Amino acid sequence: MYLPQEIIRKKRDGHELSAEEIQFFIQGVAKDTVSEGQIAAFAMTIFFNEMTMNERIALTCAMRDSGMVIDWSQQGFTGPIVDKHSTGGVGDVTSLMLGPMVAACGGFVPMISGRGLGHTGGTLDKLESIPGYNITPSNEVFGEVTKQAGVAIIGQTGDLAPADKRVYATRDITATVDNISLITASILSKKLAAGLESLVMDVKVGSGAFMPTYEQSEELAESIVAVANGAGTNTTAILTDMNQVLASSAGNAVEVREAVRFLTGEYRNERLYQVTMALCSEMLILGQLAKDAVEATAMLNQVLDNGKAAHCFNQMVQGLGGPADFVEHYDRYLPKAEIVKPVYAQQPGTVLSMDTRAIGMAVVAMGGGRRVASDLIDYAVGFDQFIQLGEQASQDKPLAMIHARDEAQWQQAAEALNAAITVGEGRYTATPCVYKHIRAEDLA
Repeated sequence: MYLPQEIIRKKRDGHELSAEEIQFFIQGVAKDTVSEGQIAAFAMTIFFNEMTMNERIALTCAMRDSGMVIDWSQQGFTGPIVDKHSTGGVGDVTSLMLGPMVAACGGFVPMISGRGLGHTGGTLDKLESIPGYNITPSNEVFGEVTKQAGVAIIGQTGDLAPADKRVYATRDITATVDNISLITASILSKKLAAGLESLVMDVKVGSGAFMPTYEQSEELAESIVAVANGAGTNTTAILTDMNQVLASSAGNAVEVREAVRFLTGEYRNERLYQVTMALCSEMLILGQLAKDAVEATAMLNQVLDNGKAAHCFNQMVQGLGGPADFVEHYDRYLPKAEIVKPVYAQQPGTVLSMDTRAIGMAVVAMGGGRRVASDLIDYAVGFDQFIQLGEQASQDKPLAMIHARDEAQWQQAAEALNAAITVGEGRYTATPCVYKHIRAEDLA
């Protein structure tokens, strides 16, 4: 029998906790026998003393096992169960194409996603701009849609990793959010509770990334790969660029519109294509659906070209309550803003840098994200046709199109974009879309 305060004391004094001690503490969190004050103290001791890799694995597994862990073995899936998770960004709409693309290649993608957090857009908020789309189906419907469409993107239910919800809420109000051990366990406990066989982690780098420096993004990626593989889930992390908006749009309905156009071949942003293909390729390789990136890329291009990926997306939308002809008539269903017009740079020149975080916050300010959890989302507002770094801003080339409800909102958004995008003289040095892959064997 353990005491929570003795576990806290042991970690406070710099000693390594056993898996049994960590499991006891986290079970207490889930059962409400550990107080909020004890959770705060536990998080603070970890913040200052960090955790060993064994402790991180134990914490992740304990949080994963604090609620239901989905078992897909009775579903009769005919392929691997794979997923990806992103640390979040602006214009990061990859999930909406990636899930259907991998499904069309024979994978099964039961994706449990989140809402927008801070400056980062939320996959669930984007999908809820589709009329009727249900992000909280029963477990039976979740399984059935995943089986039929190959992909289902839904929200986290209360019985998945419930200990994480309490721990995160306490971390949020005690300045202990930004700690690699706690971040790793929080991200992975929810993902691994979804019963995955393999996972690809998209860790962002740059001005719109969760971690402030490349080195910290790399450290988080390495921690996630080591812990997830240690917990029994085959995992690769890919470091991708977030020094500018990833897609050509940022918002909710505007990003869904871009995702559908990507799947049908109507329009594909090159950077978005590169990042999506890198993530999808790794998912096919981990799921043993392709032997290497060359074969995976060929498979993915084929399901884009023959319409199979778009069909999987439409099946998912229909299965979760959306329109049966959504892909064909997306523009009929998605909400639109009253004012759609361009914003231009204050002087012509080369686009030298973007404060991507500030652009994300501009979407939030328009109502396209939340300042507090209770805020309602305006799905219609946002930006599209974004200029890219290195391009020339001029009277013929705007910074973006703003989708606003009224002139005052358009003006505020225009000022925010001009402040966030640096245009001037000089040479722009490009950064790669994909920096590196981190696999378990790289850490050995």
